[in-house]
Amino acid sequence: MAVTIKDVAKRANVAPSTVSRVIANSSRISEKTKERVREAMKELGYHPNLNARSLANKSTKTIGVVMPNSAKIAFQNPFFPEVIRGISTKAHQEGFGLYLSTGQSEDEIFEEVKQMVYGGRVDGILLLYSRVNDKIMPFLIEQGFPFVLIGRPYNIDEDQVTFVNNDNFKAAKTVTEYLMLLGHEKIGFIGGNLDYVVTIDHLKGYKQALINANIPVRDDYIVHHEELEKGGQDAVIELMSLEQRPTALIVVDDIMTFGVLKMLADMNVTVPGDISVVSFNNVMISELSSPTMTTVDIHIYDLGYQATNCLISKINNPDNGEKKVIVPHRLVKRQSCK
Repeated sequence: MAVTIKDVAKRANVAPSTVSRVIANSSRISEKTKERVREAMKELGYHPNLNARSLANKSTKTIGVVMPNSAKIAFQNPFFPEVIRGISTKAHQEGFGLYLSTGQSEDEIFEEVKQMVYGGRVDGILLLYSRVNDKIMPFLIEQGFPFVLIGRPYNIDEDQVTFVNNDNFKAAKTVTEYLMLLGHEKIGFIGGNLDYVVTIDHLKGYKQALINANIPVRDDYIVHHEELEKGGQDAVIELMSLEQRPTALIVVDDIMTFGVLKMLADMNVTVPGDISVVSFNNVMISELSSPTMTTVDIHIYDLGYQATNCLISKINNPDNGEKKVIVPHRLVKRQSCK
């Protein structure tokens, strides 16, 4: 015979309503009582029917996670597994599951988000990117649906959006200034897709540092490719074919930088002997590359954790208003610069 809430209440010597509140992790119940009830649940082998509770509470205890493109492509970049690690840690602590988007195109992802909202599949949504002319954010704002952005809103009033971000402008400006301090003036920039706001902010920071130092901004030193290993390889082919090659490169993503280093090695261009390279993200590959990468640690895990914390707070307290969280970054100096 199945164990019921009444059985747990009897074992813990509390009212059945107290057991329900413990299952819901109510702040009205003391930690001591929660511990006693949970111990009784464990002893009796009681598992709450979360689906039934969700129907009663009109809650799914699920967070929608929206990636910039299909999971197949996104997961080739270590950024996304790491940010999802931060998301899942906080979600697990608060008793939430995750619902990952699987759309292959911008339109498919938008349709999927509409199904999440209209179908009541999730309690809130995490957007793992900010895109120029994005349709999803305006839709979620119009619906009044809880969401948090990892990134910076574009052409939308920041007071309308809760977002968690790095200061990507400042980070790119800092690494450009670092290369100039090392004596470099011919500095190339290998960026990601210009549809993404993070790329725009990186490019602005790079340009501003050059302008401040009275170094001309050269359009032929700026290239954009997919943030994958092949993108880095293609970018190097472009830049190394120039009559005046750069003496240093800023690459906006570690997995791209891995492709950059491989292609430079194939061309017998030594790093940092012939060219210095600075990267972004500080994923594990940056320590395993040869040479090891000088890179900007943007604390990817913290981005995911903080964004999830903000979203669950919005779900539980919808009248609290929007907030902005800036996760700090730091330059990690290794062997790829000279």
